[in-house]
Amino acid sequence: MSQNVYIHIPFCKQKCNYCSFVSYPNLSYKQQYISCLKEEIKAKYKNEILKTLYFGGGTPSLMTIYELKSILELFNIDETTEITLEINPETVDKEYLKDLKTLGINRLSIGCQTFNDKILKLIGRKHTSKQAIETVDFANQAGFTNISLDFIYGLPNQTEKDFTKDLERAITSDICHISLYGLKIDEGCIFYKNYPANLPDEDAQSVMYRNAINILTANNFEHYEISNFAKKGYESKHNLNYWNNNSYYGFGIAAHGYIDGIRYSNPVTFDEYFKNPIKPFETKKLSEQEKLEEEIFLGLRRMNGIDVGFINNKYNINFEEKYKSLLDKYILSGHLVKTENGYKFSTDGVLVSNYILADFLE
Repeated sequence: MSQNVYIHIPFCKQKCNYCSFVSYPNLSYKQQYISCLKEEIKAKYKNEILKTLYFGGGTPSLMTIYELKSILELFNIDETTEITLEINPETVDKEYLKDLKTLGINRLSIGCQTFNDKILKLIGRKHTSKQAIETVDFANQAGFTNISLDFIYGLPNQTEKDFTKDLERAITSDICHISLYGLKIDEGCIFYKNYPANLPDEDAQSVMYRNAINILTANNFEHYEISNFAKKGYESKHNLNYWNNNSYYGFGIAAHGYIDGIRYSNPVTFDEYFKNPIKPFETKKLSEQEKLEEEIFLGLRRMNGIDVGFINNKYNINFEEKYKSLLDKYILSGHLVKTENGYKFSTDGVLVSNYILADFLE
């Protein structure tokens, strides 16, 4: 049986102003962290062939080629395994990208966020638009054919025209996947205590998102998940595994995993993780109702929606009977659409998806 792996690399050069992820601008713990990470992998991983392996962060491209190689060697990987590394443009050069390709990394996720240099500075990014464009070029020259760019919309001082320019520049690059995230200012990020001026409001964010759908789908990018667009065949296999509610290991500080019906999360501080890298911070065995709710929650993130027959068979329920009032309510309001096999969000539904999904939770 194949399996999937997420590995968290919590190091970064500096904390971006909008970032509330678990990451630390301190490389002094790197060697101890890698040692503990390997200990955790050896204790938990059961040598399954990997379908996907994803290095997220933080900034995984702060790892040396040797460090990445020493981790990859612990896994059973074949030529079909999708191996993704998140990279920041200021941390890589042409040689590093060539070495990544030789190592076996076959998918890159580049943290671009915007091509507007003034806004990049405002949000605390260390790279320039020129570096981002060069990174895509260097990655192509190194032989990468599966490249994704990340963007954020709703940034300080960002206009609808600015965001459209970002997307138009992106689609002229030789890439095959784009992820778009609306800016959210959560507790724990720099912007939370120092709220930025000139933030686009919800209506402006909504227009940016709708425009993005129109621009990207008109340029052969399929809108396959709420925040993700891909050319045919280049959907993120790793993220689809999450949205299909399948199992995966999570290794490293703050990583989450889902194995044998148990969700677990690891400690979020170095001190706790270093004390015992094998012991998760929290575990939860899901009830059948919780599994069903996750199936709905994750499935509706996919733009093709949920398959009612599949859910009925898997959970031994009558979905349309159980959720009749909610389905009627949101179909009437235009937020849900009935499909051949089930239900999916309309564009209006996507924009308020968190509120709707909360209604499906008991």
